[in-house]
Amino acid sequence: MDQITFHHDTVLSDVHMLLPNASHLMTRLNHVGQPVFISNFKILLNDEGLDNNDPGKSLEQEKCDDPREDLEKDTNATQEKVGEEGGEGNVELCLDEDGDLHITHRPRKYPVEGTARDLVCPIILQQSNPLLEQEEENTDDKADKYFKDIIRIEHTMATPLEDVGKQVWRGAFLFADFILSKPVMFRGATVLELGAGTGLTSVVMATTAKTVYCTDVGEDLLSMCKRNVTLNRHMTEPAGGEVRVRQLDWLQHSLCTDADEEFNWTEEEVADLYDNTSFIVAADVCYDDDLTDGFFRTLYRLCSNFTHACTIFISIEKRMNFTLRDMDVSCEAYNYFSHCLSQLHDLMDGRCCFRVEQLPSNFAQFFLYERIEQLELWKVSTTPLPFDQAQPDCEPFLAYPGFTWEQRNSTEHTDPAHG
Repeated sequence: MDQITFHHDTVLSDVHMLLPNASHLMTRLNHVGQPVFISNFKILLNDEGLDNNDPGKSLEQEKCDDPREDLEKDTNATQEKVGEEGGEGNVELCLDEDGDLHITHRPRKYPVEGTARDLVCPIILQQSNPLLEQEEENTDDKADKYFKDIIRIEHTMATPLEDVGKQVWRGAFLFADFILSKPVMFRGATVLELGAGTGLTSVVMATTAKTVYCTDVGEDLLSMCKRNVTLNRHMTEPAGGEVRVRQLDWLQHSLCTDADEEFNWTEEEVADLYDNTSFIVAADVCYDDDLTDGFFRTLYRLCSNFTHACTIFISIEKRMNFTLRDMDVSCEAYNYFSHCLSQLHDLMDGRCCFRVEQLPSNFAQFFLYERIEQLELWKVSTTPLPFDQAQPDCEPFLAYPGFTWEQRNSTEHTDPAHG
């Protein structure tokens, strides 16, 4: 199969559209027939870093070529060349019956009947080859040195909504910038990433943290994530960091420890997770209300079982859409996320307390992407309360995957603080 069609109802990350100078090479098809690309993302050095005192600063001020400008330059150059060679009046212009300039369009290679939409059929430049993959994993020292400031990420370009974790999103770059701007904060820590997707954030985190549990759900996605961890060993191994790709389903109550499955947990890892996790991070995972419910339910379950304080960082992008219901531009997914955050902040159940704050987004920028005003970073600090105040009757909702965050907060229970 040499061609694959991108349907009109797929979702495309802005990262790919706003990086015209990036090289994206299609290398293979994944298990579900989606084209997979490898992109190189350079970490800018200190003297190359971007000044982001203005959070809304765009790439217009950066030295990044815009393909539209190149096209305009090429067009002007062609017109000048024709004028020089043919001279004025030597170029025959085709006019229609009204006297307007007639432009002859190139014929479509793949005409589509009954629709005005062009059929997009990208060509696979290279088929997956097991021998090449093995050679790629056994990268020599010279290649490691060459790619020392390059993060190589396998990803898809366009997917259905349920597979958007296979793409690279700006929220991951925002949090990666935060990690690189404050490496001391995470040095030697045990970190859990929820909804890791392609694993870009976990790879960056492993350049300073000791152990990173990179979690998501789905064998195909986790396999891609594991490949990305392998591709970037030149970044993590010199720093002594380790990334462990594991499955963590927000709709399940417990971590699976079945040794027969590749991405399941060991008993030792589960103990390490609950005993030593200092940070929980998530990048752009709250774009659907059901997923947001599962995300906050998982946060609560984990933090309420920790015996130590933990800090949670959440990056998110507000995506504005016009809705017929509101007859206005709104962001319902973000509004629901904010609602859940406020409920978490006000939660009083005797297990732990949560403090929520938004962090400024003016820290240094180490990746080339458009850091728009709609990108936000939130910090949630959790502190366990004394054991004698704990209320075991507050947790049963966690055992039911269908139980939503809204239902949990409407459940009546006895709280010592309210008599």
